[in-house]
Amino acid sequence: MEPPGDPQPRLHITGSADNAPPPIKFPAPVSTPRDDDPRADALLVGLASRGDEEAFLALYKRHRSFVISVARRYTRDESEALDVLQDTFAYLVKKLPTLRLTSKLSTFLYPAVRNIALTIRRKDRMVALSPAHDAPGKAAPAAPETGPRPIESVVTNLPEGQREVLLLRFVNDLSLREIASVLDIPVGTVKSRLHQAIATLREDPKTQSLFEGEPPHTS
Repeated sequence: MEPPGDPQPRLHITGSADNAPPPIKFPAPVSTPRDDDPRADALLVGLASRGDEEAFLALYKRHRSFVISVARRYTRDESEALDVLQDTFAYLVKKLPTLRLTSKLSTFLYPAVRNIALTIRRKDRMVALSPAHDAPGKAAPAAPETGPRPIESVVTNLPEGQREVLLLRFVNDLSLREIASVLDIPVGTVKSRLHQAIATLREDPKTQSLFEGEPPHTS
């Protein structure tokens, strides 16, 4: 929930990548996935690195839905996904003084979102497995519903590598080169995994209709 009196994230640039910025609070994402600021990510990053709060806010509005989508995919928990959102943009603030963007910001942010989400998830699992949380008669809290998109629900049984490539392509709309960049794998590997994933889903009666008449998506 958006905290009263703090409707927008604040930018604190110290001028050094080694100095951690003060804690930042970010509002929850809204349904609009992109801001209407026409400036490219690289220009906004350059301005934000010099302390331009409006440029930073435009980046936040533009990419927060992407961050939430990826974070939710790994955490399966809405509260944890919001924690990932805050930590990801705090990470961006720390990187701004030396960041020189050469592609879309989403390509730069994806590895950070993934790593932060997995770290939070591992910590929660360690807590859940500790003896103090195994007392009888104490039910574990139910995870909130996160409402995955249909394609996210049907690819659960795919191998992790194929599932990740498929979702980045169809849900996050990244190009094959962008996927290769964020996963740090060759484009040929991306094409192979995507081909195998689509072939598997086309053979399954429950999912083959999703890809009827679809082109091979090799670009």
